[in-house]
Amino acid sequence: MNLVIILLTLAVLLIVSNIRIVPQAHVFVIERLGAYLATWSVGLHFKLPMLDRVAKRVSLKEKVIDFAPQPVITKDNVTMQIDTVVYFQITDAKLYAYGIEQPIVAIENLTATTLRNIIGDLELDETLTSRDLINTKMRTILDEATDPWGIKVNRVEVKNIMPPRDIQEAMEKQMRAERERREAILRAEGEKRSAVLVAEGQKESTILRAEAEKMAAIRQAEGEAEAILKVQEATARGIKMIREAEPNSRVIALKSLDALVNVADGKATKIIIPSDIQNIAGLVTSIGELLKNPEKENHERENVKKAEK
Repeated sequence: MNLVIILLTLAVLLIVSNIRIVPQAHVFVIERLGAYLATWSVGLHFKLPMLDRVAKRVSLKEKVIDFAPQPVITKDNVTMQIDTVVYFQITDAKLYAYGIEQPIVAIENLTATTLRNIIGDLELDETLTSRDLINTKMRTILDEATDPWGIKVNRVEVKNIMPPRDIQEAMEKQMRAERERREAILRAEGEKRSAVLVAEGQKESTILRAEAEKMAAIRQAEGEAEAILKVQEATARGIKMIREAEPNSRVIALKSLDALVNVADGKATKIIIPSDIQNIAGLVTSIGELLKNPEKENHERENVKKAEK
């Protein structure tokens, strides 16, 4: 009885010890008598005691490997250090288990040799500005090379590019000179723009000043023309009034006498000769008589006024 219990206990322990549970995102590679048997995916599995064994436990999660900096030489013979980061994922556990020994070491060496080949075809400036090109080429080459190993390379990134110290100093000087050049160009463009704006302002000011002077001259001319017109209109109205008054010869003679008196005051600079030559003698005689005997003329004017009354 005791032997039966012992045998049952041993059998239960044996069965339990050969039950395997495969977790999520993992697979187990199973061998039977040393040969590949199957690949177990997620779930509960049972293996035969003494015959089957779990040869390799494989994670299907994406992995990241950060490789140490590798010395590379550019096309123009510049030695630099470049370190890379590789993102890969196992897609076939059987190929990964039996394809190559130490696949991580193989990927690292393959990455280093591929990087040297790519950088060897590029010059220093191209290397510093062509990271996307380097990443794409490396990913393509590594993915093709690791496909027989059951590994898929999803992405390769150049992490750091470290040129020699003297090259870094030369690059810094070049960058400083380029910044100073751009600053000088921007300053020159600003000064040019400022000069253009000043010139445009002076131009507009000159045009506005000329237009103002033009308008002032036009207004002044219009004012003078209007004044002349007013004077002419006043003269015309005076002539019209004289015509309507129908003056006799005595009034005309008296006006002529007043005009000659004004001429004879010594301020006139012009000599006026009447158009009626025959009347000059009589006019001169009359003026002489007036100058010789002003009292007689005044007496005659008083007599005329009395007679009119």
